[in-house]
Amino acid sequence: MADLKQARSSAPPFPPRDKFAPVKAAFLIAAHLGVVLVFWHTTWAAVGVCILLHATCGGLGVCVGYHRLLTHRSFKCPRAVEYPLAFLGALTMEGGPIDWVANHRQHHQYADEAGDPHSAREGFFWSHLLWMMWTPETQAWDRLTQRYVPDLRRVPFYRFLGRTYVEWSALLAVALYLVGGWPFVVWGMCVRLVVTYHSTWFVNSASHTFGYKNFDIADLSTNCWWVALLTYGEGWHNNHHAFPASARHGLRPWEVDLSYGFIRLLKSLGLAWDVRTPPVEKLHYTSTRAAA
Repeated sequence: MADLKQARSSAPPFPPRDKFAPVKAAFLIAAHLGVVLVFWHTTWAAVGVCILLHATCGGLGVCVGYHRLLTHRSFKCPRAVEYPLAFLGALTMEGGPIDWVANHRQHHQYADEAGDPHSAREGFFWSHLLWMMWTPETQAWDRLTQRYVPDLRRVPFYRFLGRTYVEWSALLAVALYLVGGWPFVVWGMCVRLVVTYHSTWFVNSASHTFGYKNFDIADLSTNCWWVALLTYGEGWHNNHHAFPASARHGLRPWEVDLSYGFIRLLKSLGLAWDVRTPPVEKLHYTSTRAAA
């Protein structure tokens, strides 16, 4: 994380999000409208495919790969593990790893303050969805990624994923159609993507609005149990903001954290090491309710 620390210490003014993204808006509307097709194209096998892809692409790809590994480097693993996790994350159509990680590192630097791309102080729906409809100009975005993700920009594989993640999802849709027809496409793509999107977005919105705080920190992050269930442990967000570099987000006995369980499994197999967790002496809980 030396690159991120350097970015924080020498960060120039953040670029404004003043460019409307009509293609992104149209795609999100189309994906949501596609969910309506479940009334004509539903099988139990298709529902199973949706659950499986949500767990692998959303859970392993985004929660473990994009977030805990690439963004915060909360553990180390061989490239033979890192690259497949990033590839699964790219299949969620949330953007390539360079753009995703840049947004999230910026969020942590300015959490709920001016400069946070999805500050909850701007309102629930802004932090949940609307912030994505506006982006910085192309040159400003290039400077932003240079600042926040110089480590990922140096890796050809991540530049490749950033250019081709749409095509990989299109190939997945074709494969689903060949295997299970339209039910597999509707559930494996439309339903799965929409559920994954809102699960991820709730971390930005609901987990900065509802729940409780284990730690008294300056931002609005909270621990929201139902978001944690939807996101394999990401909803223990106040814990995460208190200890961003920790691979473990669920710190209390009842705070189930499936993503950390997967990381522990990797470690037991010798496929992960230097797994970071908060020092016990720093776990001074405050247990306060968050303002709704």
